[in-house]
Amino acid sequence: MNPELISILILFVSFFLLLFLKVPVAYSIGISTTITLVLSIPFLPAMTTVSQRMMTGLDSFALLAIPFFVLAGEIMNQGGIARRLINFAKSLVGSLPGGLSFVNILAAMLFGAISGSAVAAASAIGSTMTDRMVKEGYPKPYTAAINITSSSTGLVIPPSNVLIVFALASGGSASVAALFLAGYVPGILTGLGLMLASFFFARKMKLPRGERVPFSQLWKDFKGAFFSLLMLVVVVGGIVVGVFTATEAAAIAVIYAAVLALAYKEVKFSDFKHIFLSSAKTNAIVTFLIGTSMAMSWLFSFESFPQYITDLILTNISNPILILLIINITLLIVGTFMDITPAVLIFTPIFLPLVTEMGMHPVHFGIIMVMNLCIGICTPPVGTLLFVGSGVAKVKVTEVIRPLLPFLFTMIIILFIVTYIPDLALWLPRLFGF
Repeated sequence: MNPELISILILFVSFFLLLFLKVPVAYSIGISTTITLVLSIPFLPAMTTVSQRMMTGLDSFALLAIPFFVLAGEIMNQGGIARRLINFAKSLVGSLPGGLSFVNILAAMLFGAISGSAVAAASAIGSTMTDRMVKEGYPKPYTAAINITSSSTGLVIPPSNVLIVFALASGGSASVAALFLAGYVPGILTGLGLMLASFFFARKMKLPRGERVPFSQLWKDFKGAFFSLLMLVVVVGGIVVGVFTATEAAAIAVIYAAVLALAYKEVKFSDFKHIFLSSAKTNAIVTFLIGTSMAMSWLFSFESFPQYITDLILTNISNPILILLIINITLLIVGTFMDITPAVLIFTPIFLPLVTEMGMHPVHFGIIMVMNLCIGICTPPVGTLLFVGSGVAKVKVTEVIRPLLPFLFTMIIILFIVTYIPDLALWLPRLFGF
């Protein structure tokens, strides 16, 4: 066995051992990277190299977008935007069988897209919708399952922090603007798939439908949600047409969200102290994760691991359909025990050279990777959304698993459709010349 492969084996064994011992993911990544490097070079140079690679990885203008989007999402979470989106969604789809399921899905898609945060969507929409749905006779575990899966769509529909992270990990081969455009169709398809699944459940469980609202009420609710929805046009539209960069768009999103929250009178100036503190804590965790993940990604390149994987797979498997199936299954498994940000940063350098060698577009692969990992954050044992959604609904995680499975299966079906029909992700970027 060659020395490079031994180093990578040590890296993965130490990493998974630390995870098994319940060491936080960011520390597991940093410690396993340092241990592996120490076996090749002396201790002090190894420590210095890891520190330098962490700082170099964070030295990116594009990464400034993430703390701004996190702050914007935090402001929206407390700014009355969720309630207005729910009212609009209820007027739009509440009269369908199991109407509140549709309302939950549509509102979570809209809020997740506007805030760029799946956790914020699950918290804001779930805390409002759970009581409404339970009062109408919806089982609480089913309500939690709907909220958990639908909230993940906000990571595919732009603006999305995870897509920005993938753009960084791709080394510039996939631009943020192209990824944002590519996320619309797959994200909306996922939401529609969840709605279709909920429709069948509504018929089977004989869940109630709401009353059809008159057009005047629909128009009133649309006007109430208009400025919240307009944020999507301003932020994503500005990036696509080249008015501003993703980082500048994120700063504009913060100002827009703050003005809107103050205008709605849901947030006072004194509340911003708590909002800034909360977003700073989130950003500290995310930044440290990115730093350690970038150090591990550098180690992969240093040991030529991506090239080894590419040569190994292409030498033994020539069928692109089978290769994509293997990659999808691997990422689905990875998503069950690793958070989405480090997973993108660690596995993009491994799989991206392989798929580009096959002729796949990097933007297409970015959407596939994010869709895979979105399913992962809804599943045990580490699924962030699973625990947030269960906590918001005040129901045990074990009770949510059974109603969750059909929705996860639906998401996997949509994933494979997008995987093998590239135009679903690429036609919008191509339309705008990316």
